Amino acid sequence: MQNALWRHLLCWVGVCLLSGCAPYQLGNTALFPQNIRTVHVPIIRNATFREDLGVRLTEAVIKEIELRTPYKATADPLADTVLRCEVVNETKRVLTENDADYVRALDAAIQVRASWSDRQGRLLMKNSIVPTDDLTILFSQDERFVPEAGQSIDTATQKAIEDLANRIVSQMEARW
Repeated sequence: MQNALWRHLLCWVGVCLLSGCAPYQLGNTALFPQNIRTVHVPIIRNATFREDLGVRLTEAVIKEIELRTPYKATADPLADTVLRCEVVNETKRVLTENDADYVRALDAAIQVRASWSDRQGRLLMKNSIVPTDDLTILFSQDERFVPEAGQSIDTATQKAIEDLANRIVSQMEARW
């Protein structure tokens, strides 16, 4: 009799713990708006002299969307939403030199403007920390590289592109 009472009490406690004010969702779907299924990512425009940055960033953003979100990246311009980006700046600067003026460490930086909107043109990605009248959010990523250690501008740029794609997709998460 007492064993059945404990089982009944444990079941009731379990039901109480699982129910709450709002339904609990598991996985990455809880992080993103639920009314969206598809995202169109046009080829990212590139305003710099490095021709391949836009294409490489487009591939990285699509990969991040497919990997981390419940959304499907599509080539259809009539998708539920559109993520538009533009590479606005790319720089390389010397950080340190040795006594003979040989470069020891450099910094590669990429800046991207991004906006995410639905079919009606409503912005879905907003900068809530510093509200501005600008319709885009500016992302900037720096990567340090040391040529003496076998690193190059290409490896630093690729790392910056991957980090930018991660940060852009992170901004697609639903606000609390």
